Amino acid sequence: MATTETSPTARALRALEILRDRPGTTAEQLAERLGVSDRAARRYVAILREAGVPVESERGPYGGYRLGRGARLAPVSFTQEEALGLVMAVLDGRPAAADPDDPVGAALGKVVRALPEAIGRQAAALRAHAAAAPDPYPAHPDPAVASTLVEAIAARRRAVISYRGPGGDEWRAEVDPWAVVVRRARWYLLCHSHRSDAVRTYRIDRVRAAERSGTPFEPPEGLDPVAVLERHLGSGWAFRTRVLFDAPFEQVAPWVGPTMGRLRPAGGGCLLEGSTRNPAMYAGEWLAAVPFPFRVLDGPELREAVAALAARFAAAGESPEDGPPQS
Repeated sequence: MATTETSPTARALRALEILRDRPGTTAEQLAERLGVSDRAARRYVAILREAGVPVESERGPYGGYRLGRGARLAPVSFTQEEALGLVMAVLDGRPAAADPDDPVGAALGKVVRALPEAIGRQAAALRAHAAAAPDPYPAHPDPAVASTLVEAIAARRRAVISYRGPGGDEWRAEVDPWAVVVRRARWYLLCHSHRSDAVRTYRIDRVRAAERSGTPFEPPEGLDPVAVLERHLGSGWAFRTRVLFDAPFEQVAPWVGPTMGRLRPAGGGCLLEGSTRNPAMYAGEWLAAVPFPFRVLDGPELREAVAALAARFAAAGESPEDGPPQS
């Protein structure tokens, strides 16, 4: 349960945050946001001015309070609920942050130490006693690389990246960085690669270095980065997949994610066309979860993976009298 700060100093700091986020806030609006009277709101503005914060006021229909030049903002303050939520989110996304020697763990420790004593004690206890299981497949991007790419996206300037593929091969490419997308704890760069003259999605943890160039670019109009990323994650892999489902499109569609490929109606059923780099995973984790009959039309590697999976399940269903499972 969150605690409510009611001291004049806490109210004044909250007023400062409001004026920083919404220049032109009137005394009436400030009072409403703080949950106090108009007179009290003006008193908190006076406290800020006495502390040396240049709060300017303007009259008229477009007037209100605003921070003047040279205003030094107070440190960020958290409620107990916000602080604990932050610690939980960090530990959930990066279990190693429980270790103070981890870079993110060190930063989290600084945040916890900067909190008011009562709130900081709760956050420190949560961090110390929450058991975070280690990620078996960590893929944390270099913060400096991610920062460079985000800056290039914001400035709409091309970037030159050095990339290491899953097979260990390395190469450089000039790209138009459209967006950074976080999907299931993986960070991706969605871009147009001038090396291949095509849309590409790159794992940012595999980007060894990045630098911003001075060449401008314009992203596609109406770009939906998440949707485009999902489509591209299901195409361009080594092993082709083509699966026919014996069920209507409307029934199958909710079970098929974009990374499995493109699903379309076909006769009385529907056809799924895509690609994968791991046929065994495609068969065992994705196709096996779809509760409708299907047949692999194309993709010998996928067909072999489905047959192997079927044999395993058939052996698992045999009675003990049938003898030991066949390898």
